[in-house]
Amino acid sequence: MEEFHKVRRLPPYVFEQVNRLKASARAGGADIIDLGMGNPDLPTPKAIVDKLCEVVQDPRTHRYSSSKGIPGLRRAQAAYYARRFGVKLNPDTQVVATLGSKEGFANMAQAITAPGDVILCPNPTYPIHAFGFLMAGGVIRSMSVEPDDSFFPPLERAVKHSIPKPLALIINYPSNPTAFVASLDFYKDVIAFAKKHDIIVLSDLAYSEIYFDDNNPPPSVLQVPGAIDVCVEFTSMSKTFSMPGWRMGFAVGNERLIAALTRVKSYLDYGAFTPIQVAATHALNGDGSDIAEVRNVYKRRRDVMVDSFGKAGFEVPPPAATMFAWAKIPEKFRHLGSLEFSKLLVEKADVAVAPGIGFGEMGDDYVRLALVENEHRIRQAARNIKKFFSTVDETMHNVISLNTHR
Repeated sequence: MEEFHKVRRLPPYVFEQVNRLKASARAGGADIIDLGMGNPDLPTPKAIVDKLCEVVQDPRTHRYSSSKGIPGLRRAQAAYYARRFGVKLNPDTQVVATLGSKEGFANMAQAITAPGDVILCPNPTYPIHAFGFLMAGGVIRSMSVEPDDSFFPPLERAVKHSIPKPLALIINYPSNPTAFVASLDFYKDVIAFAKKHDIIVLSDLAYSEIYFDDNNPPPSVLQVPGAIDVCVEFTSMSKTFSMPGWRMGFAVGNERLIAALTRVKSYLDYGAFTPIQVAATHALNGDGSDIAEVRNVYKRRRDVMVDSFGKAGFEVPPPAATMFAWAKIPEKFRHLGSLEFSKLLVEKADVAVAPGIGFGEMGDDYVRLALVENEHRIRQAARNIKKFFSTVDETMHNVISLNTHR
């Protein structure tokens, strides 16, 4: 049967191929070390869980909640932005709670996109940045992801040659999957560009608290004077507080854009369960010690991965932020492409990674490695990969590229 129109517009979900292979290997008894999905393994801090358990005992909290977020939660998010970034927000008009940053991005796309609108989107990037707008009828124009001087000339060309003129520019720093971190000076140039061309800026700041240089925490684009005139920023509690399954995030910024998102959400959901929102409020109002511990765990895992994988013959550049490493496929395997290489690691090394092609065609020479296994398991993954690499000439002599067109 013919697929529906919107489903046809979506590229194949390449991660599913690795997931099926992973499930099959586990069914056969293999111990797969999963560095693929960015699904935090750390438990949610006890104080947050205790607050949830306390509030859920009150039957009044079992009723429908507010899709916009309860007032205390929005005030807590505004207070967090004031402490962390020095950005003043009105919790009533410039903050809306979302079911994670992914839902926020997807519904913002529904709120602002007309059929054929052009969106400037990094490549490679987290899939919802492009897919959300594709599902809303938009057109994606890919751009560079590295926050340096090479970022802006393609944007100027896109504005000059795109019909219609681009509606929005998506930025994501610290970046998933590349782990690039942007400076405040870079953000100043982004806002100047957006105002010059009357373009909306949508910033994904989900990894603002997972950084490894204590002297240079990642900034918010909203720290740029006047940025709030054109910008909305999305954050998430999933990684910061190890709350991925709780589905709690935020969109903050320009009042008109926040109002549009709030109106769309009002038709689609009743918000997160009220005890979850109260527990999230408790987390945001905390002293930050839980955040620091999460950061330290990921830093130790990062250092172990860089060291052990390097000794195994798989060079992994140390990421400055996020819970991911973005590593180039070893030269011997690069002709296969990231999907086939990822399949090989599952089959031959019992290690799962995320193929770079899943984040855009510009990522096909890379794989993303998530820091979601403990240090012992990361070292074991390196040993498995080293063993595979050492036997590859004998065991892989009959493997040919499945991407001979490349």
